[in-house]
Amino acid sequence: MKLLKTKTLNYLINPFKILLTILFFMAPFIGLAQEKLDIQDSQVEPPQASAALEQGSAKEAFKKIKLDGIAAVVGDYVILESDIEKTLIDLRSQGVAEKDMNRCQLLGKLMEDRLYAHQAVQDSLLVSDDEVAAIGERQLQQLVAQAGSLERVLKVYKKEDEESFRQELQKINKLRLLSERMQTSIVSDIEITPEEVRQFFNDIPKDELPVFGAELEISQIVKTPQAPESEKQKVIDRLNEIKGDVEDNNASFSVKAILYSQDPGSKSKGGFYAMTRETPFVKEFKDVAFSLQEGEVSEPFETTFGFHIILVEKIRGQELDLRHILMVPEVPQSAIDEAINELKEIKQKIEDGLMTFAEAARNFSDEKETKFDGGVLRNPTNYDSRFELTKMDPTLYNQIINLKDNEISNPIAEPDPRGGATSYKILRITNRFEEHTADFARDYMKIQELATSEKQLKAINEWRAKRIDDTYISVSKSNRDCSFANNWIKE
Repeated sequence: MKLLKTKTLNYLINPFKILLTILFFMAPFIGLAQEKLDIQDSQVEPPQASAALEQGSAKEAFKKIKLDGIAAVVGDYVILESDIEKTLIDLRSQGVAEKDMNRCQLLGKLMEDRLYAHQAVQDSLLVSDDEVAAIGERQLQQLVAQAGSLERVLKVYKKEDEESFRQELQKINKLRLLSERMQTSIVSDIEITPEEVRQFFNDIPKDELPVFGAELEISQIVKTPQAPESEKQKVIDRLNEIKGDVEDNNASFSVKAILYSQDPGSKSKGGFYAMTRETPFVKEFKDVAFSLQEGEVSEPFETTFGFHIILVEKIRGQELDLRHILMVPEVPQSAIDEAINELKEIKQKIEDGLMTFAEAARNFSDEKETKFDGGVLRNPTNYDSRFELTKMDPTLYNQIINLKDNEISNPIAEPDPRGGATSYKILRITNRFEEHTADFARDYMKIQELATSEKQLKAINEWRAKRIDDTYISVSKSNRDCSFANNWIKE
């Protein structure tokens, strides 16, 4: 997709800014200091330096400042020089070219984030410790799954122990959530009228209109082979055996999970999860988990993923530390063959004109999320029915790339990445939109989105300029030569 030429739209989709957003809001390795300091604009050394001087330890004090001086202070937040250096290292590790990295721009972005977070606290837009802890736990679990062990994660992030790493994750996630809440609050009441959208579009010079890439609308019909009741009972019996061994013989639930659980997300950690009621687990799982006492093992129960048992290890207010074992009943080949043959028959009936694809999806698809919409897939980024080819999930792209318009694919296996049963589906490209210059009628939704973004951006810029004037801000002498986009120096 070609970049838009207007200044405003360039800002909205600039790849470097997008990468910065990801790094500052998502990367769990950007340092953060949240000590409240009362210093004058000309004083860039922390107050403990002067205290150290009075105690005769000037050498140690200035050694510390030299190693990690203060780059800036925004409200209650301190930004260290090491924060900027760590961010530069992170950008390099992400493959960003040196010419695209601007130290002053990075510092400006860090200051923006702290300004939002500081004002969020002032406006009582608070986040709960449980919410922050749950996010950190999910991040840690993902990192352990990727690295293979907690020890490897700590080594990569240069942390001495798990507790110090969790504390840093908590600081980063709290700041991120506060910053997001503040920005959401700023634009929450902003609406845009059709006339504003039209005016926005008309103001773009004809030779600078955006070019939208090729897009597809895709529909699917899904069949999920089911295990027979006899296989389900085998799994229930096996889980009851494990439950009995844990309760009667003091067997290790953790070891049992490592040996027998089929949950790829927790198996290597002995089935461990930390969760709150806001954690995105299926309702059945949360209902059972929050009904148990510490040390209690649940009866086997079923979710869309299979059958589980849960052991609650610790209850901390609204947060649980638990372990679970997932077992998935075996689906016989006969059930798989039946699902595939049914999809082939549906495909043939559609091709023979006996029913439309949408009618077949509504009558025969097993996927609730799409069947009532005639099988139409929704883009997870914006819930639109269109998928831009250059931004499509690689797996889906490979499944449809060779399909002609209105051609129906042969049955395709779709493994569940969360550990559930494998489904089978047929796909059809129901509409194709070639790369084209923006057209108001044809691309109204996209233009409306861009116009709304511009209006929101204007509101945020105005808010930020006002808050910079009202907020205590100090920039170190070494950074005052920066050409900031905002008036951080307050000249």
